[in-house]
Amino acid sequence: MAWFSLSVRRWSPMTKFLSLFCLCLLLVVSCSPRQQTNTPPSSSVNTPAGDGRITIGTTEKPRTLDPADAYEMGSVGLIYNMSDRLYTYEPGSTEIKPQLATALPKISQDGLTYTIPLRHSVVFHDDTPFNAKAMMFSLQRFMGNGGKPSFLLKDVVDSVKATGEYELTVKLKKQFAAFPSLLAFGGVCPLSPKAYELGAGKFKPNIFIGTGPYKLASFGPDSLKFDVFEKYWGEKPANKGINLQILSSPANLFNTFRTNAVDVAYLSLQPDQIRSLEEAAKRGDWQAITAQGSVVSYMALNRNQKPLDKVEVRQALAAMVDRPLLNQRVLFGQAEPLYSMMPTTFNVYQSVFKDKYGDGNFDKAKQLLTAAGFSKANPAKLQVWYPSSYFTLASVAQTLKALADQKMDGILQFEISPVEGATFFRDNAKGLYPVSLIDWYPDFLDADNYVQPFLDCQKGSAAKGCEDGGSQIQGSFYYSEAMNKLITQQRQEQNPEARQKIFAQIQQQVAADVPYVPLWQKKDYVFARNGISTVQLNPTQFLIYKTIKK
Repeated sequence: MAWFSLSVRRWSPMTKFLSLFCLCLLLVVSCSPRQQTNTPPSSSVNTPAGDGRITIGTTEKPRTLDPADAYEMGSVGLIYNMSDRLYTYEPGSTEIKPQLATALPKISQDGLTYTIPLRHSVVFHDDTPFNAKAMMFSLQRFMGNGGKPSFLLKDVVDSVKATGEYELTVKLKKQFAAFPSLLAFGGVCPLSPKAYELGAGKFKPNIFIGTGPYKLASFGPDSLKFDVFEKYWGEKPANKGINLQILSSPANLFNTFRTNAVDVAYLSLQPDQIRSLEEAAKRGDWQAITAQGSVVSYMALNRNQKPLDKVEVRQALAAMVDRPLLNQRVLFGQAEPLYSMMPTTFNVYQSVFKDKYGDGNFDKAKQLLTAAGFSKANPAKLQVWYPSSYFTLASVAQTLKALADQKMDGILQFEISPVEGATFFRDNAKGLYPVSLIDWYPDFLDADNYVQPFLDCQKGSAAKGCEDGGSQIQGSFYYSEAMNKLITQQRQEQNPEARQKIFAQIQQQVAADVPYVPLWQKKDYVFARNGISTVQLNPTQFLIYKTIKK
């Protein structure tokens, strides 16, 4: 997902964070970012210290609370906290565990049928009992109502049936080893069959009736209230409820937190604001909570645009990128250099780009460009595109241009081209951009979700590139029969060790073909007032409300 709208894949997202500040023109000028001084909005209200409720500040405004249509971080994060899923993640882990299921699925020998036992004695917020029929209804509605995330299940699920009062059977169209992880996606949750309808376009954006630890008490344009659901089957929240304040900008969120008008601040603060709050946390002013993130950033290289049709040019870009420098100068150390399509959180990760190209390897980059026929007299010229509202990506683009200008002896020239966000995602999929900068927010935590959406191509050829598939949507237009076969193999393989070997082959081929250059994996930051405890993030970047205590 791209948190632009939750996923860059067909969308926008799953996050969102980005920074406007003076760009330090690489190795030449150093600048210190200005701190915003905007006044917190008058609508921000501090929670009385003794009522046990937690006030959370954010800039993420939900478009809808209907899980069948929610595909933005501001929406899915709220749904996540008011709902349960069949499976969920432990904080800090990418391994799933049962939630409304009582065990991991029983998988048929052909890998197509998943039988899932369900928890008894669970009720919805409207007192309707939860059972297999209710779960069947919810999954069918997720697929059948035609909302933004419906493809997640529609692409792989053939049928859903209640084969017992507390037994659900799902048949897949094709083998998909990551399917249990997909069932942990925040929006794949049960909804009360009495409150919702199955049918194309039949959404209810302003209500939520699930089985989770909180009920929706109010939903306004700039605030929401969650009350504790007293009949919740599991462990009750550590607080008495949640007040969510939606701020109009990162600057307002920054200043609202600094003036103690909210207990917790999360999403979206700019890198310079995060650095300032971290420094104050070291002095004891408040708490800074960090976690390893699952959001990654890439440079997509369009093989259908000259000179990127030459693999040596793509490899040269991989060699010249200096990830530690980007992390230091642009992100203020708030990320981890990334050397593979998938983040380091997975045990299949291999640092293939570091091993093959290194960082800031300008001599290698020049050698590769020379081999491709370029020189000072005949430089390789590339346009770098990014969504204009994503200021961190703007700074990355400018830094890459400065690197090329200073270190590549005129053999490589970048032109920086910002464009409005909706236009960017539309035109990137049309193949209009040679180089594009993209962020990726995963739908579910499996290495497949960092591979298939970027490298898979259902229709294409070596001559024309990808005409229909993930790589076309992401703007690289990469096509490889060998890669398609590897992706299919890892999706079919149930043995973890055998699957890991397939992912190793995938990573090696990406490093050789270079349809993308991985850049960084973000860290997640939450800030909390002193006296607030057990602030946690789940591995897909959602703040967990029920553990927060004051």
